[in-house]
Amino acid sequence: MEAIEAGAIIVIIAIFLIVVFFVCWWKKKKRKKGEGKTKAADSDGPPFVRFSAEEISNALNYTCPWAFLGEGSTGKVYKGKLPRGQFVAIKHISKDITQDDAFEMKIETLSKIEHKNLVSLLGYCEENGEKYIVYEYCANGNLSQILLGLEDKVLTWEQRVKIAYDSVVGLRFLHLCPDGCIVHRNIKPTNILVTESMEAKLADFGLLAVFKIEKTRGSIDVKETMGYVDPQYYMQGRLTCSSDIYSFGMVLLQLLSGRAIDLYHFHRKSLVKEAQKVIQTKPINLSKYADSRLNGEYSREAFEILLKLAVCCTTPSYGGRPRLLEVYEEIERAMEISSSISF
Repeated sequence: MEAIEAGAIIVIIAIFLIVVFFVCWWKKKKRKKGEGKTKAADSDGPPFVRFSAEEISNALNYTCPWAFLGEGSTGKVYKGKLPRGQFVAIKHISKDITQDDAFEMKIETLSKIEHKNLVSLLGYCEENGEKYIVYEYCANGNLSQILLGLEDKVLTWEQRVKIAYDSVVGLRFLHLCPDGCIVHRNIKPTNILVTESMEAKLADFGLLAVFKIEKTRGSIDVKETMGYVDPQYYMQGRLTCSSDIYSFGMVLLQLLSGRAIDLYHFHRKSLVKEAQKVIQTKPINLSKYADSRLNGEYSREAFEILLKLAVCCTTPSYGGRPRLLEVYEEIERAMEISSSISF
């Protein structure tokens, strides 16, 4: 009898442990849902393809002249079309960039990093001394084009906050990547792409590291990038996650003001100083900084939250900047406030 009771107790304990394990597993799975993943070799995601030079040429020549999308730190980007009709963005890597024998391996490694707020890397081509990277195509172009009015669009307040939120979610995934922290190194409006449904995605993450391009003093020669470089990184050459925070703060300031950085007319220092002056003046007059194209249709409370956040992010020293989790929480708070207001 005692043996039967002991056996029953063991069975009950075993069942209890199984239930606890299942609940913990389910909660962990639920918590990770939508947070992105690192693609395994047997992933169900889109396959990573090695394209031939002929396939790249055919993709680019679907229309004439080539659809030029823009130029970044590592090369020019064109719109292409694959045989099945899928539109893609094709980056032609500049020949003056440091050559890397491990190009294929590093690009394939980057292709395994998947998140809904990161632009998917679909394949590459390395042939006859030429290098190309094939990305998913985002129909609404990049944030810089939208802010400059090149896409004939004016972002609403809700869209601006959502773009900021999508971007910080993508950045959070990179910094907390399961395989180790990935510092983007090149956060700027041209590297924030917008899909047809107005979802923002970070592009070119990790590319500066692949091509060994360091933003150290004396080595920066890409003018459009300089306005987003962390001053402390520029002076000391010490890269940290905080460097991405600084660059993201500069993007926030442009989303709020509607002004894209132009090193010849509107320097980044002016953008930061104006923001500092606005929040230091009592009472705060947000209309002095807000994009006039918003016509006053924005949440004052949310705007102030994001403006103060951007100023903190662009503090010259590492120590004065908020942590990424704080940035995420403040943007999430601004989005919740904005969604509850009708304009």
